[in-house]
Amino acid sequence: MGSLYSEYLSPSKVLEHYNYTKETLDTQQTPSRKVASTLIIILCGAIVMENLLVLIAVARNSKFHSAMYLFLGNLAASDLLAGVAFIANTLLSGPVTLGLTPLQWFAREGSAFITLSASVFSLLAIAIERHVAIAKVKLYGSDKSCRMLLLIAASWLISLALGGLPILGWNCLGHLDTCSTVLPLYAKHYVLCVVTIFSVILLAIVALYIRIYCVVRSSHADVAVSQTLALLKTVTIVLGVFIVCWLPAFSILLLDYACTVRSCPILYKAHYFFAFATLNSLLNPVIYTWRSRDLRREVLRPLQCCQRAAGVLRPLQCCQRAAGVQGRRSGTPGHRLLPLRSSSSLERGTHMPTTPTVLEGNTVV
Repeated sequence: MGSLYSEYLSPSKVLEHYNYTKETLDTQQTPSRKVASTLIIILCGAIVMENLLVLIAVARNSKFHSAMYLFLGNLAASDLLAGVAFIANTLLSGPVTLGLTPLQWFAREGSAFITLSASVFSLLAIAIERHVAIAKVKLYGSDKSCRMLLLIAASWLISLALGGLPILGWNCLGHLDTCSTVLPLYAKHYVLCVVTIFSVILLAIVALYIRIYCVVRSSHADVAVSQTLALLKTVTIVLGVFIVCWLPAFSILLLDYACTVRSCPILYKAHYFFAFATLNSLLNPVIYTWRSRDLRREVLRPLQCCQRAAGVLRPLQCCQRAAGVQGRRSGTPGHRLLPLRSSSSLERGTHMPTTPTVLEGNTVV
């Protein structure tokens, strides 16, 4: 065990593994590669900005402190970190890769696996919350805050554990014949295990949504049915986009497990599949801001503020007006808010007649 960890700082191990799994080592920084890297970094910058705006909107407006929005905020946090991780991955790829130590390589790839795991578990947490709130209404009460915190904390703890397994020892250092071609320092069995876990979780999410749909359709409250189905449409779109974006990457990893070394040339193009998967983190904020009118207005407020500041209004006046509008909407401290009528599917699904409404301070649940 000690000899294994001593190899983590070896400057030649990464080169050894890439030489074994790759047909050729393309270490030249060509103009096309520079352009591709620049475009990816710009894309990831947009991912970070989008999700940061969503997190700011959820944090500063008490209307969005309900369970559904907090889980969407957790998903936005994982997408934001995915954008940061992919920027770091891009900057440390190409010729830079062969100069990394195994420890640095594990940190680079592990961060991407952690954020991917957090996204998957966030989707699972949303499905569990909806199932408990709709299919088992009697459990939806004063313990909701504890349940939310436990689900969010568990999703990140499990993600950290799953992404950290290779650096803890589940890797192929010293066992080249067990190495992945796409991820040359990861053991094939680890890659298969991760893909299997994600696939099982996604199937579980689909099963939960089917059960929720059946429960809602059997309800006699027509208003509750239409409102809940609208919310299910939103979360189903988010789930569907995740599957579409990540299915090619999962497929290439499964092919990686099945192929012997240097027998499947398509594996050397895996970075295109992972770049496509990154679009998921770009599309998620677009989906749930498009489906929620109030959230969309709150997300766009800072951009409108900057636009006004650059035009007629000075920055201070703009911020004062934005704060005034926010104050009128949020209410003064000590007053309890009432649910607002809205045509947005996310708001209609969050405040359902079938679910007990709890007023706590100035937060609508």
